[in-house]
Amino acid sequence: MSRTATYHTTVRWTGEDWGHLALGNGPEMPFSAPPDAQGHAGVLTPEDAFVAAANTCVMLMFIWAAERFKLALQSYECRVGGTKLVELDRREIFTRLHFRPVIRVAAGDEARERVEARTRRALEAAQKYSLVANSVKCEIVVEVDVIVERDQETC
Repeated sequence: MSRTATYHTTVRWTGEDWGHLALGNGPEMPFSAPPDAQGHAGVLTPEDAFVAAANTCVMLMFIWAAERFKLALQSYECRVGGTKLVELDRREIFTRLHFRPVIRVAAGDEARERVEARTRRALEAAQKYSLVANSVKCEIVVEVDVIVERDQETC
């Protein structure tokens, strides 16, 4: 049976090009438009939040998938670039999220090729089950670098 969950945020204008964001999970922070849109540097922007939402959600789903695929995960780091298109009428839209994860796993006694294949399947599952990745309408591109190590020592 399907079920729903509701998440909340509250924003408040604080003057000029500044706002204050309160997340339903507790954190609060200032935000602004990015500098290229008459905003300010050094604070959260809606564009950063959009890209970060996709990146954090896929990472958390990968951690979930890595456990189920019985991977000896050593590290996960992912840089995501969001490409924004500004139309002639000044409408803006994200057209692409480009994920570049670097995943380090230990092989133990298992063949490296099998571990790498299982790691790639886990990443596919993470994308498939990511709420945010499933909710965006732009293209998602993933270029993964899987590093399989012999022992389970953390680098």
